[in-house]
Amino acid sequence: MDPAGEERYTVISADCHAGADLHQYRDYLEHRHLELFDEWARTYAVPYADLLGEDGSRNWDSERRLEEMESDGIAAEVIFPNTIPPFYPEPSLKAQAPGASEGDLELRWAGLRAHNRWLVDFCAAAPGRRAGIAQIMLHDVDAAVAEIHWAAEAGLRGGILLPGAPPGSGLAPLYSTDYDPIWRACADAGLPINHHSGSAVPALGDQPIDEVTFLLEVTWWAHRAFWHLVFGGVLDRYPNLQFVFTEQGTSWIPETLGTLDYFYHRMSTAEGSQEYEWGHPVVEKLALRPSEYWARQCHVGSSFMRPAEAVLRHAVGVERIMWGSDYPHRESSFPFSREALRLTFSGVDPAEATRMLGANAAELYGFDLDLLAPVAARIGPTHAEIAEPLSPVEVPPDADRCPAFVGVAR
Repeated sequence: MDPAGEERYTVISADCHAGADLHQYRDYLEHRHLELFDEWARTYAVPYADLLGEDGSRNWDSERRLEEMESDGIAAEVIFPNTIPPFYPEPSLKAQAPGASEGDLELRWAGLRAHNRWLVDFCAAAPGRRAGIAQIMLHDVDAAVAEIHWAAEAGLRGGILLPGAPPGSGLAPLYSTDYDPIWRACADAGLPINHHSGSAVPALGDQPIDEVTFLLEVTWWAHRAFWHLVFGGVLDRYPNLQFVFTEQGTSWIPETLGTLDYFYHRMSTAEGSQEYEWGHPVVEKLALRPSEYWARQCHVGSSFMRPAEAVLRHAVGVERIMWGSDYPHRESSFPFSREALRLTFSGVDPAEATRMLGANAAELYGFDLDLLAPVAARIGPTHAEIAEPLSPVEVPPDADRCPAFVGVAR
């Protein structure tokens, strides 16, 4: 509540992105990699316009970032990677092209570790307002486990980014027990595991049709991790482990849970059916239905949430949804997050909106709401502001780049 007595929301974006400028990573590399880094950086050209020029510094300029997010009504953020770490051909959020040699993998691992160490300092520059997510690789489980322990000790409260393991990557699928040490380490450390859209797509070409295919399929590949983890028994073996599915939409969840529960039931009870023959040896080891695992251990980072998704909130679970702005991406709701919140949450009970806009993320990622209260009192949107429906004429002229505003005519 602000000094004028108006109730304000403490907004925590559960989906933001950051990373160092390319050359800033040098300070976080081990000495033995510096010469190779200098050679790599001399010839590497950043391929994305939004990481260059005036907009690029949003990823690493702490003061600019705080100022812009406060202007958007956001008090705190969960940080996924964005810029390109050393020795990577492309941003590390997505699965890289197959065929890297052992030496390439060693260098990429060094680059990820440099990013993680940069992120500790970046979060420390805004105490209590950033939860950084550490990156791991799946090709070396022992090294990943060691990095998880380091991340917990270093205070990266955002947890771990689970890389994709798409077909053609050479990695075991996520339901493989090869990864049990990773699940165990995160459960023991109390760190959530985050799976972001885009990280699990198989390698595609560079033709326009490949880019269209990416757009059409990117979220399905990310959703796929859920049923791998459920039927692989991961959620059953590690009942305290929490998984977050981010920037994948929200509306897919009720239908997917219904479908998975249907197959679980058939595999459990329909003796004589093909589902039972194939599935019973798997599901007899599971104590819960897929929807029950979701309700116990899963969360959705619902970036630029739309009005139709708010209607489904009870089917998803109000306590499972965490709003995100996707700052500083082109499709983010910045700098129109206040308008986006009015569009989606104007008809939502403030107690439910409080959970989805910040309290759920605070509970999962360990934000101190008392510490954030003075920030929210200064910059947070008021309950009255968000309760005011957004009329089509109020939609900013260039807001259509953000999916939150799709279908809202101006």
